[in-house]
Amino acid sequence: MKEDDPENRPKLRYFRYAVISFTALIVLSLGFSLIPADPPAPADPPFSEQARVAALQDSLDLRAAAGRLSASAEADGDANPTAADETVTLLTLQARALLSPADSSPEEDAPGSATPLPSGQSGPAAEAATTAEPTLAGLASALSASGVQRLTDAAKSDGGMARLLAGAGTAQLLAAEDLAAAAGVAQDTLPHAGTAAPPAAGALAPDATASSCPSPLPEPGDAGREPSAAGRSAVLGSALSAAVATEQQSLYAYQAALPRLGAGDAPAAEAFLGQHRELAAQAAAHSRAACSAPPAQPPGFVLDPGFLAAPRDGLARLEVAALPAYGDVIAQADGGLRSWAIAALQSATRRAAHWNGGVGPVPGLLLDQDQLPELPASPAPASAGT
Repeated sequence: MKEDDPENRPKLRYFRYAVISFTALIVLSLGFSLIPADPPAPADPPFSEQARVAALQDSLDLRAAAGRLSASAEADGDANPTAADETVTLLTLQARALLSPADSSPEEDAPGSATPLPSGQSGPAAEAATTAEPTLAGLASALSASGVQRLTDAAKSDGGMARLLAGAGTAQLLAAEDLAAAAGVAQDTLPHAGTAAPPAAGALAPDATASSCPSPLPEPGDAGREPSAAGRSAVLGSALSAAVATEQQSLYAYQAALPRLGAGDAPAAEAFLGQHRELAAQAAAHSRAACSAPPAQPPGFVLDPGFLAAPRDGLARLEVAALPAYGDVIAQADGGLRSWAIAALQSATRRAAHWNGGVGPVPGLLLDQDQLPELPASPAPASAGT
């Protein structure tokens, strides 16, 4: 019989081996396909979110240190813990402005208990004030370092976050100087010493040079697309034109106030008038570089009825009202122009503070404190995880 032919047996044996091998290959391939692959590592959060988390963490740590300092002053019978109390208020409002719904809340006032910050955003500015018994001098230095970091991050963040960080950092620098004065420490020893000078006359940013302006007419088929370069330039040009108008009004107001100010206030007013003159020229140049014609200097402005009777208060109101104009430029600009606007915001804030104007917790940003989220029982950031 052919089935029993010895010559056929090796062929059948090879066929069985092939079938078994093929079956095993199918089983292995199915098994590998059913094993889930390792999930990809989460992407790093955007820089603006990392900067927000770092700012929030520093504000919470410094707030905790200021709170302990205030409590210690009261326990020791210090009748004037005002500097620490005002710092707690400032940092509380800043933390509320920086909160995100995704933030978690570990133990409040417990240094080191918060969710770790992203790599490179560990909040070193607050370490000195939270790892040891706080002092006014130590808190002033830590607050100054935090302000410097906020301003550095503002230069690289997205528009809205840049405005928030620039205002928060500016307020922290001024608060650090107040704490240093209360502690009897020279301000030139603070980390930000020498970094907050007003923009120099004619010091235009590298990107504020004359350039060909885009056509205001839309390109064919642009409907529904992202705003064109012309549209973005128009928004920035509008913000710069508003800054020019603000400086023109300030020039007029200071000239009207100078003859009516006391001898003690006149030198500062003269210096501030010079700053406004420089800023008006710089804002006009930036406006032209952004393809927007700056407004012409009007012959005069209508001042508040009580301005001439109380020029010091009038100048304070005027400087405070000018802050949002530079906040708008910070939000719309980038590069050297944003750096110029941040410096202009700082100088405007200092002028307002000189006249005892209330600049708020975030100069340059109009905040409705009643609309800010309340700090949870145990606040801390988490949305930019590790």
